[in-house]
Amino acid sequence: MGTSLIDSDSLLAIDIGAVNTRATLFDVVDCRYRFIGMGIAPTTVGAPFFDAGEGVRQALDQLKQTTGRELIDADEQMIIPARPDGTGVDTCVATISAGSPLKVVAVGLLDDISTESAVRLASTTYAQVVEKLNLLDRRKTSSRLDAILRTRPDLVIVAGGTEGGAFRSVEVMLDPVGLACYLLPESERPEILYVGNSSLADEAERTIGSLAHLSIAPNIRPAIEMEQLTPAQKQLGRLYRSIRCKQIPGVSELDAWTKGSTLPTAAAFGRIVRFLSKVYDPAKGVLGIDIGASAATIAASFAGDLSLGVYTDLGLGPNLPSLLKISKMEDIKRWLPMDMPEADLRDYVYNKSIRPQAIPVTKEELAVELALARRVMQIALRRILRRLPQRKAVSSSMPYFEPILAAGSVLTNAPSVGQAMLAILDGIQPTGVTTVVLDQNNIAGSLGAAAEVNAILPVHILESNTFLNLGTVVSPVGNAQMGSPVMRIRVSGEGDKDTTIEVKYGTIELLPLPLGKSATLHIQPSGKFDVGMGGPGRGGSVRVAGGALGVVIDGRGRPIRLPSDDEKRYEAMTKWLWTFGS
Repeated sequence: MGTSLIDSDSLLAIDIGAVNTRATLFDVVDCRYRFIGMGIAPTTVGAPFFDAGEGVRQALDQLKQTTGRELIDADEQMIIPARPDGTGVDTCVATISAGSPLKVVAVGLLDDISTESAVRLASTTYAQVVEKLNLLDRRKTSSRLDAILRTRPDLVIVAGGTEGGAFRSVEVMLDPVGLACYLLPESERPEILYVGNSSLADEAERTIGSLAHLSIAPNIRPAIEMEQLTPAQKQLGRLYRSIRCKQIPGVSELDAWTKGSTLPTAAAFGRIVRFLSKVYDPAKGVLGIDIGASAATIAASFAGDLSLGVYTDLGLGPNLPSLLKISKMEDIKRWLPMDMPEADLRDYVYNKSIRPQAIPVTKEELAVELALARRVMQIALRRILRRLPQRKAVSSSMPYFEPILAAGSVLTNAPSVGQAMLAILDGIQPTGVTTVVLDQNNIAGSLGAAAEVNAILPVHILESNTFLNLGTVVSPVGNAQMGSPVMRIRVSGEGDKDTTIEVKYGTIELLPLPLGKSATLHIQPSGKFDVGMGGPGRGGSVRVAGGALGVVIDGRGRPIRLPSDDEKRYEAMTKWLWTFGS
């Protein structure tokens, strides 16, 4: 590819996470964009700096030490565009997930329709719904007003009214919002996002526009049976950026470097998943999951149709104790390969929430961290599956995905890729034949932000080895007695002798297939197991690429049923870890 097709030579991506701030440099090498280097520093949104800019500069200093490129001038400003002497960059993009979740009040007509759509819209960014108001709410207007004043929201999302539908009802719901804005000090007034009946947009402007900053986006519920969140998500992202610029010192300066294009990290991550779904098998979807300190982000996309969930109650950072409120302790303990008192597990959760940057130093702490990650993935996946279009439902426990993209420091910092893969298999429980890819540098969000200004760069990076192919996973759906045959697989390699293995229920098998190699798998499941090739007992052949772990045959069935006896469960999990070399 000639350089004439490349929009700009260099791009700097800055990501301000809850724990770490990353500065990533991409540049052109041999007519293709490459990942050049990364600087990482602790995020400084909290004490003692209370300024995101300090962490950004520390990350840039580390990037300079790694690459030798000067990015900041004597006035502490980003050098944009790049200069002939090699300093600076041509473009800067940024993503952010740091900071407490936005406090959101969701307003709608019916609790299970428009109000619920407003809640789902809020769940596509780093937000927490602190109050819901709807027409059937029995509270008086004064009580609704008090609810808004008490919660001091950062954002109010107003939905309701199908296109050409209710008028007066929507106006009734706007009244307490406008009155609350009038009573609040100007500096504490929330942003208002109107996503209801478009015919009432002018009325919303007259009612609220003079009292608070009002943004209008397309109706998220244009018909009772239709929900469309994507158009409003773009406006929500802009409001998120605006609110963070006001709340967190240093973000507005960073936003100026990006010319006002700073994105929520989750939105940028979802953009990459959507892009991949347009490239890969249209018969399957693409699944992406990012287990961060501030939230668990999960994105599922089918041929460009994206469903995005950002769950701040599932982050492995300050909000980690909330996991104990939505999950039973035994559902976490069951993924530990050893016995641990419940009090010790609870102590670890609370200590981790106080010091999210701490890394496990013992085998027990590592086991707890990965058990928490497994549980987070399970809950996040269950939530997003409820939001997928019904046409994606299959007879198995979940849709078929190709590939699955996993990110998050809890996985990328695991002592071995085998431990990361096992956590992903246990947490997501993929079905059929799929490829598991690890975002080992945690740059998927940065690529999504880069795509806004440079569409070629993400394509080049995704085609490189920056992302680690962990391997192809074959996961039959079904259950049987422990040790009974699940399927037979014959592997035809390039110039190698065919090998055949019989997989027993409850086991995991690894077939060597290095990166850069390929092979054909001839799969024949037993009568009641389904590998996505036409139904139970039906097999076929598939061409697969090599990975860090080769081909992983997960013969534990779907859903995975762990032994109820503690000792047998510890033994089984230890064997699975041993299979992956851990």
